Amino acid sequence: MHQRKARGSNHSSSDSDMYKGGYGDIEGGRRGNRNGFSSRDTNTGILEQQNNERINELSEHVARLKGLTIDIGDEVRQQNSLLDGMNDGFQNTRDLLQSSLMRIGTMLESGGAKHMCYLVGFSVFVMVFLWWLMKYQSS
Repeated sequence: MHQRKARGSNHSSSDSDMYKGGYGDIEGGRRGNRNGFSSRDTNTGILEQQNNERINELSEHVARLKGLTIDIGDEVRQQNSLLDGMNDGFQNTRDLLQSSLMRIGTMLESGGAKHMCYLVGFSVFVMVFLWWLMKYQSS
């Protein structure tokens, strides 16, 4: 830090006090206060206390963020597990439908026109029954 030197009496006493005693000596000289500490030591102590408080606040924020990160990681693992289960379920359904379609294809190739009529009739019956069930149950 730069230091100004008072040159004679052209500076007012408040200017001189500012550099030599009002806020503590700029060079860091040891002027005692009530506790026997210089104002520089007092300022240093206050700054260290404020820094320690801010460090504690940051530590709390970091701890909270760490907890959130762990919770997010757990949630992601759980969601991945559920998605894997759903994927397995869809794969099983796909395989079931594929095998059913292959059996229907085989039945049609073997001359099963009579069976196809039964299948269409059964499908129509199921649709009519479901329509009837929904119509009278909602009333």
